[in-house]
Amino acid sequence: MSTAPEIARLAACGVVPVVVIDEVEIAVPLAQALLAGGIDVIEITLRRPAAMAALEKVARELPEILPVAGTVVTPQQAAEVQNAGARAVVSPGFTESVDEAMRKTGLPWLPGVATASDCMRAVSAGRLHCKFFPAEQAGGVPGLKALSGPFPQMKFCPTGGVSLANLGNYLALPQVLCVGGSWLVPADAVKNRDWAQVTKLAREAREKVAELRG
Repeated sequence: MSTAPEIARLAACGVVPVVVIDEVEIAVPLAQALLAGGIDVIEITLRRPAAMAALEKVARELPEILPVAGTVVTPQQAAEVQNAGARAVVSPGFTESVDEAMRKTGLPWLPGVATASDCMRAVSAGRLHCKFFPAEQAGGVPGLKALSGPFPQMKFCPTGGVSLANLGNYLALPQVLCVGGSWLVPADAVKNRDWAQVTKLAREAREKVAELRG
């Protein structure tokens, strides 16, 4: 299975910060805090009006970080995030219309899956790198193991309820590409502009990944 360089980079990092940004001006310092902790990827979710501008700002001003657009749920958003500078895209689910739109962009796309039917649709479309979401609510590690049985060709990024405490359980699975989580950028740290806390959490996560991978 060929792997896009962006997907390989997600795998190399091991952890993907899932970030909600309300103010464009914090996007770059937040991303810089993650970089200082050893994390060179960031998923900016389209959950807030400021997200697209924040994505564009990070993509333009921090070429050393991989900008990923998250929560892309419509074909229109697929085109918009490409124009904003996203180099990979993540969605909470799979639809044929978004799949078609993503093919037009040429960007790597990790659609969300949670069931065998989801996986069948993704595999039928040739989407073998997927987001397992919501990971803990969808069965956690046992659920992912069971789901992987019929789909040995798939690789997953579990997101949803993943934390420093359980990321090792996921990363120990050969079918897990990387994990995603919002614990790396807590709301209180963002509110207080406590970038040192973000750097600390990023460093802890990267050290854990390094420990697990030897």
